[in-house]
Amino acid sequence: MNGIKGDPRLDIEVLRPNDMSPDMIAQWRALQGREPAWDSPFLSPLWPLAVERAQGGADKGLRIAMLTEAGRPRGFMALRAGAVTAMAPGAPMCDYQAMLTEPGADFDARALAPALGVHRFDFGWMLESQAAFAPYAQGTDQAWIADLGEGYEAYAAQRRAAGVHVIKDLEKKRRKAEREAAPIVFTPLSADRDAFERLFELKRAQLIATGQTDVFAAGWPLALARDLFASPEPDFGGQLFTLHMDGKLAAIHFHLRGAHTIHAWMIAHDEAFDRYSPGLLLFHEILKWMDGTAYDRLDFGPGDYRFKRELSNATQGVMHGFVGVPSPATLVRGAAYGVRKAAEALPLGRVSALPGKAMRRLDLLRGLR
Repeated sequence: MNGIKGDPRLDIEVLRPNDMSPDMIAQWRALQGREPAWDSPFLSPLWPLAVERAQGGADKGLRIAMLTEAGRPRGFMALRAGAVTAMAPGAPMCDYQAMLTEPGADFDARALAPALGVHRFDFGWMLESQAAFAPYAQGTDQAWIADLGEGYEAYAAQRRAAGVHVIKDLEKKRRKAEREAAPIVFTPLSADRDAFERLFELKRAQLIATGQTDVFAAGWPLALARDLFASPEPDFGGQLFTLHMDGKLAAIHFHLRGAHTIHAWMIAHDEAFDRYSPGLLLFHEILKWMDGTAYDRLDFGPGDYRFKRELSNATQGVMHGFVGVPSPATLVRGAAYGVRKAAEALPLGRVSALPGKAMRRLDLLRGLR
C-alpha cells in the first residue's frame, strides 16, 4: 500500500511471519534496543513465529505489517488479521502491542486496516508512547514495573522511602516459613518439566473455580507455553522459577524474557501454603536474583492488583481502542464503546463495568479461535 499519511515516502508491506528474512528479523530485534519498553517478548519478531508454530503452522491470519521506504524496512508490527477485523497476535496471551520503527518513520494508523485487508484493527495494551494510535484510543491503563537499574538494594530502599512495607512484610513471611516449613528452596531458571506442567494444572483449576474462561482449553496457548519453555534464544523465551517449602512445590512462576526484561506471565501456588504468601515470596526471590544478572526490569504487565502496585517503582502507560475504515464493523465497535463509556460514567457499582467486561470476554473468545 502506498502513500501513507504522516510520511508519504513510506509503504506498508504485509507478509506472514515465516516469510520474514533473517535480515528483517535481525533488524527488528535491533530496533528493540531503542527503548526499554520495547524490550518485551511480545514485541519481538520471535513472538509471532512462536504463535504460528503453536497453532500448527496453519494460516490463522498472523501477519507482519512492515513499513518500508523504497523497499527498505523501517518498522515492524505483528498482528492477527481475520476476515473483517484484526487484533493482537497471540491474543489473549499477548500483553503489549506497538509498531517498532526507526527514528523519523512516522505513519498513519488508519493505513493498517486497508493494508491488512480488514475493516478494523482492535488494539489493547498498546504502548501509550505510540503517537500514531493515540487519536484512536478509547481508554488508558497502566502497566506496573519493578526497575532494578540501580540494583536490588537501591530498589528496596526506594520502596521503603515511598512508605511501602511490602519488602519488610515479605522478609517477615520468609522468616516465618523458615521456622515452620523449612527448608525453603528457590530455583531460578528451572528445567523441571513436572513443575512446569503442574503450574498449568493449577492455573487451569483456578480459572475454572473462579468462573473464568479456561484459555488453555483451546490447545494452542498451552502449546505456545511449551514452545517458549524450550526456546534456546538468550533474549526470548520462557523461564521457570520455583519455590519449595518443606520439600513440596509451594509456588511456580513461568515468565517470559527479553534481553534485559523479565515479563511476569503465569503464576500459581499451592493453597496449602497460603499463610506464607508463596507466590509473593517467589516474586521477591526473583527480584533479589536479578541483581547482577542481565535483567534489570521485572514487568508485571497491565492490571491493577495490590501486589503489582506495591512491588513496582515505575509504570508504563497503555491504551485500548480501534482504528479502521468506514464500515458496519467499525460502526459496531464505536457503538459498543459508546455503551461502555456511558455505563462506566454512571454510579451503578459493578453494573457499570458489565459492558466493558462483555467486550473483553468477546475479544478473548475471538482470539482463542
